[in-house]
Amino acid sequence: MKIFQQQIQLSQRRRGFHLITSEVVQALPQIGEIKMGICQVFIQHTSASLSINENADPTVRKDFEMYFSKAVPENDPDYQHDDEGPDDMPAHLKAALLGSSVTIPIRNGRFALGIWQGIYLCEHRNYGGSRSLMITAWGE
Repeated sequence: MKIFQQQIQLSQRRRGFHLITSEVVQALPQIGEIKMGICQVFIQHTSASLSINENADPTVRKDFEMYFSKAVPENDPDYQHDDEGPDDMPAHLKAALLGSSVTIPIRNGRFALGIWQGIYLCEHRNYGGSRSLMITAWGE
């Protein structure tokens, strides 16, 4: 069994849902050595998340942002944790709903994603800064 791991820094992005599949693939070229395996991508933050979804139509990513902004609004007077501004607690809640990692099968040295699937960085802060990912791939 082969195991590869790489930590990467993603550049700062505005609030929203951003495709990062190519950045993940480029960061760990050793995936090409794995015939059959798994890759886990983990975000080391509590106010951003990862997801796998539609990679072709950018309006899907805009609709995701619209939905989550409505579902988890800013400036809710019941939030106690607002030390870093009105997007602070909503960002944590959105990240908890979507999750901190995605798992992708590897087949013949490539991600076995569906034809319309891509990895999203879900940035929930107005000014979240750069984001760290830990990418781990294993298999034979």
